[in-house]
Amino acid sequence: MSELRAVRGMNDIVPPETDRWQALEATVKSVLASYGYREIRLPIVESTQVFSRSIGDTTDIVQKEMYTFTDRNGDSLTLRPEGTAGCIRAVLENGLIQQTVQRLYYCGPMFRHERPQKGRYRQFHQVGVEAIGMAGPDIDAEIILLTARLWRTLGLKNLRLELNTLGAAAEREHYRTELVAYFSAHTSTLDADSQHRLTRNPLRILDSKNPDMKALIADAPPLHACLGEASKGEFAAIQAVLDTAGVIYTINPRLVRGLDYYSKTVFEWITEELGAQGTVCAGGRYDTLVEQMGGRPTPAIGFALGLERLLGLLDIQASRGDCELYVVAAEAAQRPAALALAEDIREAAPTLRTICHCGSESLKTQMKRADRSGAHWALIIGPDELVADAVTLKPLRGQGEQRRIARRELLTDAQRLLHRASE
Repeated sequence: MSELRAVRGMNDIVPPETDRWQALEATVKSVLASYGYREIRLPIVESTQVFSRSIGDTTDIVQKEMYTFTDRNGDSLTLRPEGTAGCIRAVLENGLIQQTVQRLYYCGPMFRHERPQKGRYRQFHQVGVEAIGMAGPDIDAEIILLTARLWRTLGLKNLRLELNTLGAAAEREHYRTELVAYFSAHTSTLDADSQHRLTRNPLRILDSKNPDMKALIADAPPLHACLGEASKGEFAAIQAVLDTAGVIYTINPRLVRGLDYYSKTVFEWITEELGAQGTVCAGGRYDTLVEQMGGRPTPAIGFALGLERLLGLLDIQASRGDCELYVVAAEAAQRPAALALAEDIREAAPTLRTICHCGSESLKTQMKRADRSGAHWALIIGPDELVADAVTLKPLRGQGEQRRIARRELLTDAQRLLHRASE
């Protein structure tokens, strides 16, 4: 008799690993509760139409990845591949949309028939967050601020925020026409997936991971040129809030997300430390989905966190134990100033991990220790810096050039300053 084993790509989570999962879930739920979100519990199995009508029948999820079967009554059912569509179905079915705006979250397994690899499994776990009934850029910005706070609470570092807007439906349709015309003129260069998407979902071509398509995609017409003043104004308002809050982001005009229901704001939080599966959080606005599923027109925005990827990133960063800043004194006379600077940085930017070298080693030895610590930057105080009330900022991981900056400038906005220095 053959040994019974778990289905490929669907993994057991056993003690003591379950302790880590519970701790992560508790932290995430605590942050969500502080923003007024409440839990909704959804079925794992839904009618197949819940996903084919919402996600889009041209997406890879619906065409290739869903676990769909016919039950004994002849009904087509599907293991949920994502949570938003089921959440909107539940909100409509239970009349929640009639009461007030809704801030909801859910947590649990999702299922997609993909090739299993590290960070991508056939059963994977997400926390999904949905803010339903609120229009305008305020809630978009708050959703992103919420995710940034979550990273700080978890102690996660080096996550990069990419941001884009897909515009309103009419603007997207105009852009779609331009994309079809552009890519149709280069059909010989398109790979098989892109040729398939050309007439069905041409925006997805922009998300191609094929390196041979990179140059062609880079020269595609920009979506921004098709946006009206209202869409541009909303996107600018979101950026203004993030700028005020000190959240660093990059506008990625090729970020489109993989599901048909997205419109206007889309975003992703990405790490370089998990290899190919670098997106740990992603989402955006879906103002047409509620109406598409049978409700009245209702604005909404949401995101999902991949718990396996978050745990993997926590493992990597905990084992490395690195820091952002390593403060060194060129000579013994500057050691008190170095210690004081480190304290001031911790006060001004408590989320930055800062180490101050202690001991009488030479500057050369200190710099070696700074490099071995995993720090991204060394802050050097020598006699000249002490006189000028300045600091020399030296990148240790190839980010930018060494330069001297005023101490006051460093302490005023350390996070943003270090980001600019790395560009």
